[in-house]
Amino acid sequence: MSKKKVYIYISLAIIIFLGWTLTPSKNKNQDFSERVKVSLRDVGNQLLHANKDSTSLVLPIIELEDSKYRISFQNSLSINPDSLTPIIKQSLKKSKLPKYYRTEVVQCDDNEVAYSYEIKNKKENDIIPCKGRLLPKNCYVIEVKFTTLNAAFFNRYFFLFGLIVLLLLFGLDYVFSKPKIEDKLVEIVDDATTIGIFQFYPEQNKLVKQATEISLSKKECELLAIFVENPNQIIKRDELMKKVWEDNGVFVGRSLDTYISKLRKKLKEDSSIKITNIHGVGYKLEVN
Repeated sequence: MSKKKVYIYISLAIIIFLGWTLTPSKNKNQDFSERVKVSLRDVGNQLLHANKDSTSLVLPIIELEDSKYRISFQNSLSINPDSLTPIIKQSLKKSKLPKYYRTEVVQCDDNEVAYSYEIKNKKENDIIPCKGRLLPKNCYVIEVKFTTLNAAFFNRYFFLFGLIVLLLLFGLDYVFSKPKIEDKLVEIVDDATTIGIFQFYPEQNKLVKQATEISLSKKECELLAIFVENPNQIIKRDELMKKVWEDNGVFVGRSLDTYISKLRKKLKEDSSIKITNIHGVGYKLEVN
C-alpha cells in the first residue's frame, strides 16, 4: 500500500474520531431534555400568572418525541398569542436553548390546533399569525418542537459505524495490495531497492545484507540495475551488452559472462533469487 493511501486513511480516521468525540453523548442529550423541561415549566407558570391563576398547577412536561415537548395544565385557561410568543422566546433564551422552533396550541377535547407559529433562522421568515386574537378559556396543551435539531442527524453511532467501515476498507486494501514476491523483488525504499534479502544501492555501487556491505563494480551495478527493472523477464545478451558496454569502448570476449558469474556469487546467499542463463538468448533474474 502506498504512503499516500495510508495518509488518506489516517486523515479520514482522525476526522471520524473527532466527529465521534465532539458529537453530544446520551448524557448531554439528557441534560438538554432536562433544561427544556425546566424552561417550558417556566412558560406554563407565566401563562397561569397572565390568567391571574396562582393556585392551579402546570402538569409534568412530557417529551413526545425527539426534540418535541408538551406543556399541559391542571385547569382551563385563556391564551393571548401576543403574550405567548415573547414568553416562550425569553424563557428559551434564558436556558440557552435553540432559537428555532415551532409552537402549537392544541385543544384538549378534539386535538385541533387552535393556534400555531414558527420561528425560523431569519426574522422575515418567521410565521406568527393571528396577533391580537385571544384564545377563549378552554383546556389547552402547548407543544414545542425544536426544528434545528432534526438537521443534526449525525450521532455517535453514525461516526462509530463510519470508523468500523473505514477500518474494514483499510484491511481489505492492505490485503489486496500486499505485494507479490515479484513486487517485493523491486520494492523501493528511500534510495535502495529490495532484492530478496539484499538492499541494492545503485548510486553507491553496493549491496547490503543486514549490516554487511557487498561492493559492486560499476559494470556489476549496471547489469544488476537492468535485471531489477525487469524481474522474471528474459533479457537478451545483445541488449545487455549494448546498454552496459556501448559507450565504454570495445566489448571484450566473455566479459558479460564473467560479470554475471560475479553477480551470482554475491547473490548466492538468497536461494529465492537467481540469475538464470537462457541458452542462446540471454539471462533472466528469477524469483522462486
